[in-house]
Amino acid sequence: MQNSFVKRIFVAGASGAIGRKLCRLLVDDGFLVVGTTRKPERVGILESLGVTPVVVDVFDLDSLHSAVLAAQPDIVVHQLTDLPYGLDPKLMAEARIRNAYLREIGTKNLVSAAIAARAKQFVAQSIAFAYAPSVTPYVEESPLNVASTDEAAALSARAVAGLEQQVLGGPFTAAVLRYGKLYGPGTGFDIAPTGGPVHVDAAAEAARLSITCRQSGIFNIAEEDGTISSFKAKSVLGWNPEFRIATDG
Repeated sequence: MQNSFVKRIFVAGASGAIGRKLCRLLVDDGFLVVGTTRKPERVGILESLGVTPVVVDVFDLDSLHSAVLAAQPDIVVHQLTDLPYGLDPKLMAEARIRNAYLREIGTKNLVSAAIAARAKQFVAQSIAFAYAPSVTPYVEESPLNVASTDEAAALSARAVAGLEQQVLGGPFTAAVLRYGKLYGPGTGFDIAPTGGPVHVDAAAEAARLSITCRQSGIFNIAEEDGTISSFKAKSVLGWNPEFRIATDG
């Protein structure tokens, strides 16, 4: 008999690098997880994790609303990105534009669907490398680089600001996770980059903790190398940047 107190979670972007790790953690914790992918060929990956898969495009508002309403989630998690594997430099110019659009319009659609489904909590992926140049380490109150003379940097920072405002302005407990530069399995980077890195496992754990702790606000999620301060995440969420998911066997 299903426990009526088991919480239901809708993870948008469940087949991504962080999404897959997060889904594994949530399923292990006993959550009922519905996860999205745009690619039908990734359905099997989600099923192998114990996730109920949904193939949906976040830009298809009607289908997205239907999917979220059908899932009846207590919690919605936004782990959507549109970036090439390994941040391939040859593809990044166009990818930045697509990713900014995703952060603005995709977030708008997902927030709208979460509100329609009366979700009580929303957790969203953001980035910790969109701060305006200033004194380091950057803290959550440091200004974003929205006025940069670098067009690409300004585009990204404005999209981040828009995502965060939409999420934090919703009628639910809302957490924004400003991830550092990802590395680890599935990211295309095996070694920690400079400038505030974060291992993909630790990034997923931060999302899990923000869900279970039910904390609102913005949290930097990065290893301490003098660039980003993650003191708030450590003290409020109990986050440990050294966290790694145990490998099978």
